Amino acid sequence: MARDRDLDLVEVAPMANPPVCRIMDYGKFKYEAAQKAKESRRKTTQISIKEMKYRVKIGKGDFDTKTRKVEHFLAEGHKVKLTIMFRGREVAHPELGMKILEGVADATKHLAKIEASPRLDGRNMTMVLAPDKRAQADAARAAARESAAAGDNATPDESHDDPHDDTQDTNDQPEQTEQ
Repeated sequence: MARDRDLDLVEVAPMANPPVCRIMDYGKFKYEAAQKAKESRRKTTQISIKEMKYRVKIGKGDFDTKTRKVEHFLAEGHKVKLTIMFRGREVAHPELGMKILEGVADATKHLAKIEASPRLDGRNMTMVLAPDKRAQADAARAAARESAAAGDNATPDESHDDPHDDTQDTNDQPEQTEQ
């Protein structure tokens, strides 16, 4: 019957009683299965762990710059491992490292949740932040509400061309006349 139709007889469930067979074009079946697998691999997103290293004696500007980069990573959907590096006798004051990590966690609370709480590993203190879709959605809704409220109270921008505006562009070059 399969040969009459130029198809293959494929055993689908050999362990069933009686075994189940199906008449199909096996080459086409294999091709479509490979295409589905390829499509599903393409749709998956690779979540990688990015690392940001801080020092105990970090300045305000450097802290803000690094924290903005952490926010960028979280917005892209990556996990972020924060590392505080201690040098010399700084290890005696882990509370300073904890203060920095709490500051980063507080600055990114609208994007992330703490996946691994801060812990001291030798001369490094580490913490892992993971993107929090619920917090990001709440922050987006709050921003939309604020922009809608600001849009109701705002006046239109007057920088556009006004047909009743009598001012003209003036050239700085003097006029030349023929003599």
